[in-house]
Amino acid sequence: MEVLALFGPTAVGKTGVAIELAEGLRERGEEPMAVNCDSIQVYEGLEILSGAATAAERERLDHRLLGFVAIDGEFSAGRFAQLAHDEIDELLVAGRRPIVVGGTGLYLRAALTELEMRPPVPEEVRVAVEAEMAERGSPALHAELDPDVAATVHPNDRKRVARFTELARAGLDPHRSSDGLWADDLRHPTRLVGIICDPDELDSRIDARVDAMLAAGVEDEVRRAEAAGASRTARAAIGFEEVLDGEPEAMKRAQRRFARRQLTWMRKMPGVEVIDRAGRDDSEVAEEILSTI
Repeated sequence: MEVLALFGPTAVGKTGVAIELAEGLRERGEEPMAVNCDSIQVYEGLEILSGAATAAERERLDHRLLGFVAIDGEFSAGRFAQLAHDEIDELLVAGRRPIVVGGTGLYLRAALTELEMRPPVPEEVRVAVEAEMAERGSPALHAELDPDVAATVHPNDRKRVARFTELARAGLDPHRSSDGLWADDLRHPTRLVGIICDPDELDSRIDARVDAMLAAGVEDEVRRAEAAGASRTARAAIGFEEVLDGEPEAMKRAQRRFARRQLTWMRKMPGVEVIDRAGRDDSEVAEEILSTI
């Protein structure tokens, strides 16, 4: 049985498509299960900001690896990889099809392949970089990176700038092309589907999603997370700082920038089958995917 993996930019509708896929697979006698591959949806307490599947959506399709990390906890792709491997392996042994759903390229790759991960840096280095990031800001640390490394990361990408800074100061080589993160062989036979739509439509979907988040109480959610001591990796959530600053338009711009980075990841994924959902609802996109299984 193949693993089915869905990737795409934020707000493109991956969860809705996954739910429709699951219903179609059940009609064929299968018992699918979703496995989350979003780096922020793993945190408990950021469900609105991260766009995690709602309780109603989880009634229609259960999701593994959602909301299991405390908001003040640090988390990494290396730790996620082992958990995702265990979940996927257990589902396959039980004869259930995993529907791997993700908007974080590294986490999707961690779930599907064997990644060679960098070792953790010493605690004192991590703490020092975190303090310096808070004091000086991400662009200042970005300016001090090796030029070849700096060219691979946006100055405002706090999480990755901090990681590259930590590696450099720990004496570990931070040079790594994104292609090197994708193993030649997948752990299991996998159908990898990328969902896209027209850029203008995607921008509209992002705007609508942010408006829905605000109506659902995302400001209260983020302030509770901050009061609870949200970790650096949790605070890396797109829009976290913008929500704290009370700038919804900045939040929309941050989401759009993130969507562009996700599309860049998708272009580097070997074997991805791209589906343009323009003018089609979730069920129609799911039907096209089902027709290829």
